[in-house]
Amino acid sequence: MKSFFTDLKSAILFITILPAGKNVAYSPLGMIKFFPVVGLILGGLLLIFDVSISYLWSPAVAAVLDVVFLVVVTGAFHLDGLGDAADGLFSHRSKERALEIMKDSRTGMMGLVAIFCILAVKTAGIYSVKTSAGHFQTLALLLIIPSYSRSSMLFGIRFLNYGRKETGTGLDLFEKGIGLTDFFFVLIPLVISLFLGYKGLVLNFVFLGTLLLVLGFYKKKLNCITGDMLGAMNEIMEAVLFLAAGALIL
Repeated sequence: MKSFFTDLKSAILFITILPAGKNVAYSPLGMIKFFPVVGLILGGLLLIFDVSISYLWSPAVAAVLDVVFLVVVTGAFHLDGLGDAADGLFSHRSKERALEIMKDSRTGMMGLVAIFCILAVKTAGIYSVKTSAGHFQTLALLLIIPSYSRSSMLFGIRFLNYGRKETGTGLDLFEKGIGLTDFFFVLIPLVISLFLGYKGLVLNFVFLGTLLLVLGFYKKKLNCITGDMLGAMNEIMEAVLFLAAGALIL
């Protein structure tokens, strides 16, 4: 039980800025399975935040603030990865050079464009959900989509090899392969989605389709994955699912 909470706290500290106690042992392999749980925590906080601000502002303003909230509580961790990954993947350079570009702390034009587009799509999706969905549907979607997006990173770790040999933010996550049991908490958003009826079912197909497209693109482009690419995967999945959810409700 102690290792359970240690791994959970480690996951919280790794991908958010939320407090999780002091002197928490860093558990890179143990925390991976808790990414969906951390996503659910973020979704719960997003839900509470959205309900609170919706009494003060219109859905358009609330959607923008919801996206800003996610950026703040994650410390823009995944957005930074998105920017670096876009700079490398769309540089039209060799694999080795693309990986070097991703390591550069400076964000290039492709990175800025990718970040802007993802934030815009995410805002549009949340706005569409808020203006078209019922109250329960809106709350459920705000809760589970951040969990889905963080679940996607487990598939990246499971099915692609790490692209760097000795360095990198994600290196520790690939020291040992993850098995089926590490995907147990992915079932949480899936089960909750069942209460959305056929729309939840379609949302799961969108998740699977987006997952296959992103992993396929990564494999074709570099035949590997990095920490930055995992972060990009999270941001892309979150944006696509919010946008799809808004379309499904219409």
